[in-house]
Amino acid sequence: MDKAAGQKRAAHYLYPPVGPFDQRMLDVGQGHRVYVEQCGNPHGIPVVVLHGGPGGGCSPAMRRYFDPAVYRIVLFDQRGCGRSRPHASVQDNTTWHLVRDIELIRETLGIARWAVFGGSWGATLALIYAQAHPDRVAYLMLRGVFLMTQGELDWFYGGGAGKFWPDLWAGFAGMIPADEQHDMIGAYHKRLFSGDRDEETRFSRAWAAWENALASISHEGPVGEAPAEYARAFARLENHYFQHGGWLDRDEQILHDLPRIADIPATIVQGRYDMICPPTSAWRLAEGWDNATLKMVPVAGHALSEPGISAELVRVTGEVARQADRLKL
Repeated sequence: MDKAAGQKRAAHYLYPPVGPFDQRMLDVGQGHRVYVEQCGNPHGIPVVVLHGGPGGGCSPAMRRYFDPAVYRIVLFDQRGCGRSRPHASVQDNTTWHLVRDIELIRETLGIARWAVFGGSWGATLALIYAQAHPDRVAYLMLRGVFLMTQGELDWFYGGGAGKFWPDLWAGFAGMIPADEQHDMIGAYHKRLFSGDRDEETRFSRAWAAWENALASISHEGPVGEAPAEYARAFARLENHYFQHGGWLDRDEQILHDLPRIADIPATIVQGRYDMICPPTSAWRLAEGWDNATLKMVPVAGHALSEPGISAELVRVTGEVARQADRLKL
């Protein structure tokens, strides 16, 4: 590919998808249709953006980390969330379905290898996808690392983070009877899938509010209620994945399988005061991976929008662009 010529032809706009799409919807099987969009330079460096949650959905703000004159940016809403359909569905919706969906998107778009960009659950999925298809990943750009371990789930849903936010934890835990609070994920699961739409919405909003309130270092208390449909998809999907341990074969599977991606270069951007995904996970990941560079952002929490994290991610995407030829992107 002539990158210089491609950059001269760069288009700073959304361009029509390639392949058998209908209104940017891709049929991925099992009754699911996934929303996919591309933007930037059609001849640029391909990168796929994996959103968090599970269940968060992609947003236009996720394009801002890439120079549209240089990158071909692929974003999609994972099964059951955002503009993908059916909405909030957990049927045939597992980590391994998502890995297959990513591969189908890559094949449909005719991309041989790409960079993968993901934060929080998006970082989890990026790592699992790369371990399943290391020959298709040229570079990993990760933020706010979550390794889908029991220890991380215990931290956030077992009272660890609540020791820093006791007032908010009291509200989140107080939704559940005392005799069920030993298993908050299970207790919320019962209510998020009760079949009573009003109850599901009420507990979905509580689930989403607990996470959203702790996302940014600058938050000082509770956040406003999320829209009902967004909260329901976010909470049901996230809880569904956590209830099943991400469908991984063993705890700490991502760290165990690091040799599969030993040759893939990566940059990990981590907020020092991340209350949702504590820095120990990013540290352990980088310690076991010679080709990974860890950048700890000193005054930052979890959110993609944190100024220090945003600045570092823009720096990383610029550096990857400068190395594109060496990376064979």
